[in-house]
Amino acid sequence: MKIGKISETILKRSILKQIHTTRPEVLLGAGVGEDCAAMELEPGEIFVLSTDPITGTGKDIGTLAIQITANDLASSGAEPVGILLTALLPETIEETDIREIMGQVEEACAKYQVQVMGGHTEVTRGVNQPIISVTGVGKVKKGRMVTTAGARPGQDILVTKWLGIEGTSIIAKEKEEELLKRFSRDFVEAAQGFDAFISVLPEAAVAVEQGVSAMHDVTEGGIYGALWELSEASGIGLEIDLKAIPFRQETIEICEYFGLNPYYLISSGCMLMAAERGHDLVRALGQAGIPATVIGKATKGPARRILNGGEEAFLERPKTDELYKIYEI
Repeated sequence: MKIGKISETILKRSILKQIHTTRPEVLLGAGVGEDCAAMELEPGEIFVLSTDPITGTGKDIGTLAIQITANDLASSGAEPVGILLTALLPETIEETDIREIMGQVEEACAKYQVQVMGGHTEVTRGVNQPIISVTGVGKVKKGRMVTTAGARPGQDILVTKWLGIEGTSIIAKEKEEELLKRFSRDFVEAAQGFDAFISVLPEAAVAVEQGVSAMHDVTEGGIYGALWELSEASGIGLEIDLKAIPFRQETIEICEYFGLNPYYLISSGCMLMAAERGHDLVRALGQAGIPATVIGKATKGPARRILNGGEEAFLERPKTDELYKIYEI
């Protein structure tokens, strides 16, 4: 395609015509020539905004873009309402590719009842694969918002589902041919299917009802990065039991095969939480069909301890996500 904004014909045919999900809060949405979007909230409701790019994969990029943004909003206790979507596309892209990406976006929007309120689509020499950046808009009642900074000393630290599920799914899709030389097709397809677990909206809803103190979606940088950010934001120390951190066997074996550290692997689909009665929250989540595990405690002071049997180490500052290493292999 030619460099620059995509043509009005393609915009109408392959982007705007793919958008069907609407919300009553949105007064002005996506359209030709519209540079802004507008929405209205009820009294006592708060806007919550989030922004995130998808850069680590070209597979299912439209689906991931919406899932990750919805997760970010859910981690604050907010209901996702709309998104603004910016797509930067390489010269090699075809209109059929654009239509497929927008189809993924709309399917995910319909699933989470989120409206595409506007955005920008451009072909540029600056990228060699599609990059999507999404700004999410959500709403939450006053007094119900949850932050990463809400953890307090003495509270339990817990996680939902398993660590590394997003990274495992991406790797299994990107490196399918290579993995099939080492693992069975059933194994690889099971790992690819981990993207079915990426939404954290159900556990966020349960946690808010149970009075959770802090939530943080475990994304780039993995569980170690998320723990550092929770500790930094809340001004707490940590005492984490390494052996309690839950992984699926597929994640462990794929990480071993590629020489990756699973504790630094992107983990959307896993929500990190702090709660006064963590085991009660685990039970409530379990009753909703969501596995969860208490992995440690929040403590006073700056120490961020990682306990492994009789050994003790200290959490390091977040590192580059392990996912990016697979593109160097």
